[in-house]
Amino acid sequence: MLALAGSLTFATSLAAGSGGPIVTARQNSMKEMAAAAKAIAEMFDGKRGYEPAAFKAAADALNVRAGALIREFPQGTLGAPSAARPEIDDARPEFEALARHIGRFADALANKAGKAPDGITADMRMTEPPMDGGSLLGKRPGAAEADPEKMPEEHLLHLILQDCASCHSKFRQKEK
Repeated sequence: MLALAGSLTFATSLAAGSGGPIVTARQNSMKEMAAAAKAIAEMFDGKRGYEPAAFKAAADALNVRAGALIREFPQGTLGAPSAARPEIDDARPEFEALARHIGRFADALANKAGKAPDGITADMRMTEPPMDGGSLLGKRPGAAEADPEKMPEEHLLHLILQDCASCHSKFRQKEK
């Protein structure tokens, strides 16, 4: 899981300031999402102490930033000097559906974090294979129909990271 969070950090390591205010804003959003996801992943991995308030703050940051994804990628701000591929406009419905999917999981995670217990409990962990029959890195049959409110917090984080990785692989230009 931490490898995916780390890849998000790498994937958002562009120099801020190039391409105008919207590009800078979305780069900052991506960095904030990566930092929040990393913080939560480290709590579940035992690399960072779990604190309910910190868990909630990170989940809330993911939720707010995920909610802004669509409006942070308007037409005319894609391609160089941004790393956002111009193909986003050619596949706008797919891009927006993926952004909404991330937002749905982030919203559920933030809701659950608002009721976070004092410690990580067994029901917060993903201890079984994915609930939807797919692998973490493979296609998830039926995932769109799954109720995120019924998923453990750790599973929600995995699904958010998976969707972020999918979006970056399709809609983000590779670093040179």
